[in-house]
Amino acid sequence: MAADPNAPALGAHLNPPILPDDEVVSPADLLNEVVTFLRRFIAAPPDALVAMALWVAHAHALDAFDSTPRLALLSPEPGSGKTRVLEVLELLTPAPMHALNASAPAVFRTIENARPTLLLDEVDALFGKRGKDDSAEDLRALLNAGHRKGATIPRCVGPQHNVAHFPVYCAVALAGLGDLPDTLMTRSIVIRMRRRAPGERVEPFRYRVIAPQGHVLRDRLATWVATAMEELDGAWPTFPEGITDRPADTWEALLALADAADGHWPTTARAACIELCKVVANREASLGVRLLTDLQSAFGEDERVATDTLLERLYAIEEGPWGDLRGRPIDARGLARRLNAYDVKSTQLKVGGQKVRGYRREDLWDAWQRYLPSGPEEAVPAVPAVPGRSEHLFPVPAGEPVPVPATQAVPDTPPLSREVPEVPQVPHLGDRSDRGTCDLCSRVTLNQLDDGGWRHQACAEEVSA
Repeated sequence: MAADPNAPALGAHLNPPILPDDEVVSPADLLNEVVTFLRRFIAAPPDALVAMALWVAHAHALDAFDSTPRLALLSPEPGSGKTRVLEVLELLTPAPMHALNASAPAVFRTIENARPTLLLDEVDALFGKRGKDDSAEDLRALLNAGHRKGATIPRCVGPQHNVAHFPVYCAVALAGLGDLPDTLMTRSIVIRMRRRAPGERVEPFRYRVIAPQGHVLRDRLATWVATAMEELDGAWPTFPEGITDRPADTWEALLALADAADGHWPTTARAACIELCKVVANREASLGVRLLTDLQSAFGEDERVATDTLLERLYAIEEGPWGDLRGRPIDARGLARRLNAYDVKSTQLKVGGQKVRGYRREDLWDAWQRYLPSGPEEAVPAVPAVPGRSEHLFPVPAGEPVPVPATQAVPDTPPLSREVPEVPQVPHLGDRSDRGTCDLCSRVTLNQLDDGGWRHQACAEEVSA
């Protein structure tokens, strides 16, 4: 197929056209137009359209940010509109490279020469193949590393095998079935695409008709972003409560653009941020995290559980994978191997008068705190609520006594002026907190001895035995 003579050349976005004054609109209205354009051809929730519009704008301003989020369009089944989103984004982004099966060298060279906006379709094929014949390894490395400004990947080139450092920083949108690997998932704005319901309607997408309209919007976005680069370069947007670490890195550029656009966009963008971050947080947990979660349930109120008993409780968990893990139930060795990754080891216990191998709650405590969404907390006794009072419910004229209700009960308690007996002197225990290190096994324990030392009950029993 011959190249479209009217298509913009790679890198043309670096010198966007200047529009006449009568065509200039506010940045907020411009982003509204982008959302309207997307809605014409894409059936997606409002939060998703807001994120797409801001992601398109950020693709024009990569030099202002330290990182670029991946836009992940994922669905459980084909025919959910993912490719159509990429086709629409192709009209709005700078130097788009819409690829279904591009070779790694072609992508590396294109980024080096023109830094395109990569629009990759059917990426599930990139992550489904492993082994010596895996030709997608370089592309996966590019996707993992290219989110950070200044990132390069070294490769040997030429007959002398000279090392060349290829830049890989560029905006990337990915479409595929299922989920992405965690390394990509946590750096992506994830939009769950669905097939259109019978009542959802979109306009037919005819490239020859729609492309000129999209290119006008693209050029207007480039013009606005070019004038806002100084503001964006020094932007430090505030994040909604609970958005930290990688989610904050992912949304920083988009929130900065929303603040620069002003109007309703700062509020709208943060609302979308909260909702779409839940999509990433609610993805299926890894098998290790699932094991820690189910162990927390299996322990119940027990402080120590024998391994055999723990396995029986894991098997009994409804919809749990432990009774049929890759064709057979998890055994004591498999449990120990999986928990070893979290620095949790079984120990000798005395249960029911017998010595058995098992696990203690305190050994799992640290892993629960670190890896579960909300680790177990020590029970804190509830403080009874104090009834509220109001001085304005029943106004009393000045100088008159306040009426006392006839039903008021007289407390049958001793007066507060009783003498308090002398408190005996408590021996000083140093700066210990509510936990210490066992004198025998050097692990953390909550059991403090009368002499001020620390020792697990199980360790004490083993010594006495």
